[in-house]
Amino acid sequence: QVHLVESGGGLVQAGGSLRLSCVASGRNFNDYTMGWFRQAPGKEREFVAAITWGGGQTAYADFVKGRFTISRDNGKNSVYLGMNSLKPDDTAVYYCAARSPYYSGLNLKINYDIWGQGTQVTVSS
Repeated sequence: QVHLVESGGGLVQAGGSLRLSCVASGRNFNDYTMGWFRQAPGKEREFVAAITWGGGQTAYADFVKGRFTISRDNGKNSVYLGMNSLKPDDTAVYYCAARSPYYSGLNLKINYDIWGQGTQVTVSS
């Protein structure tokens, strides 16, 4: 089993940048596909980005393409989300998640069964 802890959230002005980190503890981190999701107040949790175990495949939600970058360092048991050109609409709690590599559909929330506690990102206008 893998345990996930996110960090790096905070308050930033519109147009600014943040880098979220997610550190995994437990066995076999390298085997997992990793994803980032977010949940704004009153809204459902939504897919942001995902990366396969070797980093060879990534996926992004349309609303972050060109602004966010997902990456991972298996040697550090970590996955990152670089966020640029932040907008007030990006304000949400951001969650790191893990799933088996054998599922299809990187963006399918239902396939992710390990979740972190979340980190708050607030973008002011």
